[in-house]
Amino acid sequence: MERLKIKVGMDLSRIENFKDAVVTVMGLGIYKQGSGLGTAKWLMRHGAQTVITDLKDTTELKESVDLVMEWYNKYREMYPDRTIYQPVFVLGEHRKEDFENVDVVVQNPGVPSESEYIQAAKAKGVHIESDVSLFFRYYHYPVSAVTGTKGKTTTTLLLGEMFKGLDPKAIVAGNIRISPLEFLDELLEHNASTPIVLELSSWMLESLPGAFVELKHGPDIAVLTNVFPDHLNRYASYEDYQKSKEIIFQYQRADQFTVLNKDHELVRSMAARVHGQLFWFSKNYEAQNGCYVKEGDIVFHRDGDEFTILPLKDVALGGEHNLENVLSATCAAMLRGVTVEVIAKVLKEFKGVPDRQELIREVDEISFINDTAATAPDAVVAAMKRFGDKEHLIVIAGGVDKKLVYDTMAEALIQNTKAVIMFPGTASDILREKIAGKVTMHTADSMKEAVQKARSLAKTGDTVILSPGASSFNMFKNEFDRGEQFREEVRNL
Repeated sequence: MERLKIKVGMDLSRIENFKDAVVTVMGLGIYKQGSGLGTAKWLMRHGAQTVITDLKDTTELKESVDLVMEWYNKYREMYPDRTIYQPVFVLGEHRKEDFENVDVVVQNPGVPSESEYIQAAKAKGVHIESDVSLFFRYYHYPVSAVTGTKGKTTTTLLLGEMFKGLDPKAIVAGNIRISPLEFLDELLEHNASTPIVLELSSWMLESLPGAFVELKHGPDIAVLTNVFPDHLNRYASYEDYQKSKEIIFQYQRADQFTVLNKDHELVRSMAARVHGQLFWFSKNYEAQNGCYVKEGDIVFHRDGDEFTILPLKDVALGGEHNLENVLSATCAAMLRGVTVEVIAKVLKEFKGVPDRQELIREVDEISFINDTAATAPDAVVAAMKRFGDKEHLIVIAGGVDKKLVYDTMAEALIQNTKAVIMFPGTASDILREKIAGKVTMHTADSMKEAVQKARSLAKTGDTVILSPGASSFNMFKNEFDRGEQFREEVRNL
């Protein structure tokens, strides 16, 4: 591709300004609707000169590259009246020139902001964006957003189901491997307010202040489920990680809504920094404005009015930790105008999401549970509370340490399992020291070995759960690949 001259001080206020702009997409990824692919497609469609760079090589990204080129050819046919530039791929490396001599860098959420290449772009005054920040810049209708260390995916998907009561075309996107840019053009074409809920990771949130400052607002409804130590291999401190989560409500206007967890001490302390209208959710406290449990019912309060949603016993989603997700989603749905009847119907039917305490199948009356999204110790502790049984529980755990504390996870494994199967990794090394001699331990160098070993140890009535409490990149592409391999091996039993 022969580059045109970059647009010095490019104006991001209009999508049309991406025409002929030189834009680097940092991180292509492997998901068909993920941030990298979604961004590349959107940029090509709008006439940008797109450079796609990733540290993974051509072999690892072949499927993604093929998809980008497939869309490039489609767009040339679909838009004969505009220039669709062929994308340039720089794979297996990053080059400084692709960050310093461009108009915009779109950073994949998995890329650390401390990257020397991101810092080089900032030093040159290049705009740093994400697919989510671009979406917020151009979609000027209400958007609900959910973040938290645990429960954000379940809350997001549950809220999305409730929003379908307002509009069957309600959109769920963000950190669930679906870029919101996949929907932006169609939404703008219809010029209507479609209910949207975005799951936002801390890394996605870090890309948003620039857009929020220019827009002078944040999400219309911001939900923060909780904040526990996590990703401390990416953050200088727990406090820095906490601050990244607060971005979700930090830029809100007074007419927007913030939904916080009153049962979580750290989240309670954030109330003083909320700029929008504050609503709480709680299993243990009643709130003047918010959603809580009262005499066995889920109840919503707003300005003195009380609405009974349904009896707690009728909620389909199991597990004490999921009650927080139910309450937070219900609160946000009520604020968005979903009816009590729709919310109650969804709560009676919604049974959970893949990769989070997901029952794969039963083999000879042995249950196999996929909890691969439990990438931090607290998530494993939550699983132990639900499935723990010293006589009947086998846990597949371990992996790479993210500079977290494993004391509570170790204690939960000791108290609640009859055997633990460990993957190799630094987190596993820490756990072994803490549980040695207190619970039966085995090792496995592959998912196949782990599942087969668990099957040989299990007896009728037992439960086998994959709940790692650690990162997976030493053995798997990511936690979702880990979960899919678990499903496959369980299906093969």
